[in-house]
Amino acid sequence: MVATGAHGEIITDIVDRTRARKISLQSVDRRRLDDMATNHQGVIAEVAPYVYASLEEIIVATRDTPALPLVLVLDVLQDPQNLGSLLRTAAAAGAQGVVILEHRAVGVTPAVMKAASGAIEQLKIAQVGNISHAIDALKEAGLWAVGLDARADERYDQFDLKRPLALVVGGEGKGLRPLVRQHCDVVVSLPMPGQIESLNAAVAGSIVIYEALRQRTAVQGSELGVQS
Repeated sequence: MVATGAHGEIITDIVDRTRARKISLQSVDRRRLDDMATNHQGVIAEVAPYVYASLEEIIVATRDTPALPLVLVLDVLQDPQNLGSLLRTAAAAGAQGVVILEHRAVGVTPAVMKAASGAIEQLKIAQVGNISHAIDALKEAGLWAVGLDARADERYDQFDLKRPLALVVGGEGKGLRPLVRQHCDVVVSLPMPGQIESLNAAVAGSIVIYEALRQRTAVQGSELGVQS
């Protein structure tokens, strides 16, 4: 639905793409859009609910990738902004999928989609009823389960992340639940010499994701150097 009289390059592009894909296009009074959303910029699209992948689909994707697999596992994450930010980081780093908890945690909502800024279309996202069982399934598929916990003795940047990896990030406030922590192969932490005891879940998870990418890229660069 496009507001009557809306114009500009972006509006024209949206209209052209919509018609090219034979999607129903309506010109409506702007007040109708105002009733549906507070910030619509003259365009609203009605879409079907998000369709989650299965855990097995993510496992298959880890087997098919030529790169070292990376799966993000989120334990009771409840903030839409945190989930959207982590989804965007995971997509940017080339992760094969993200596993989230079905109950007591945020799912893929419009707010999450907005925070992810297009990353959701690049990822397989699975909802599971039991995070511990999902971790076990990923481990059986050959991935190392690395949990992120501020109380861990092992530093994240001193652990070898150049392996098939399932990075497990806890929820806001309490972090990893004890049972989930027990199912991880190893638990790592970020050094925090300052007065802050923990970082935002999205920030901490993103740092470790990019440390894994840094380690893997460094190895690839070293191998290329040897070959040359």
